[in-house]
Amino acid sequence: MLLVRSLFAAAAVVALAGCSTLRVVADAESGAGKEAAAVFSRWVDSGGDVASAAAWSRKVKAGVTVAEIEEAFAGVAVEHNVRPVGELSISNELAARSGQTGRFLKVYSYCDPATARLMVDFSPAMAVFLPCRIALVEQEDGLWIHTMNMDMLIKMGRKMPPTVRDAIGRVRLTLRAMLERGANGEF
Repeated sequence: MLLVRSLFAAAAVVALAGCSTLRVVADAESGAGKEAAAVFSRWVDSGGDVASAAAWSRKVKAGVTVAEIEEAFAGVAVEHNVRPVGELSISNELAARSGQTGRFLKVYSYCDPATARLMVDFSPAMAVFLPCRIALVEQEDGLWIHTMNMDMLIKMGRKMPPTVRDAIGRVRLTLRAMLERGANGEF
């Protein structure tokens, strides 16, 4: 049985050697496989909701208000030298159009221009991740904060130069701080 498994493993390696998979894996950041497995697991656990698999989400602590969450976001942005670059109050816009109030939904956008430039110089397609967004969503069980899972961007791609990796890592810490402090109303 061990011989059969060894032969199967060897055949798999030989089969993959001719394709670009091995090259991509060799050029990926450390932890790429583990992060890919975590994304796949979240995708399966969510019933195939790819957005859930690609997001960090936190339920807002009971009693924390929208104003407190926004204050937390603003405080983190100042501390981390990230600029607020826009807001889209979807629930207010829908209410203005229909005359009916619905559940709260607002998207906040932030950017660190120097990091944005580094990201796009490294990979022009990274421009689709700009600016960084964090959403406040009223769901049936209360308010939730959602943002992009930066670990996917950092760990699942090809190896980045240290300056790019460090800059994106700082943005990652900023979004995590906004998520955690916003959810707890800590400003």
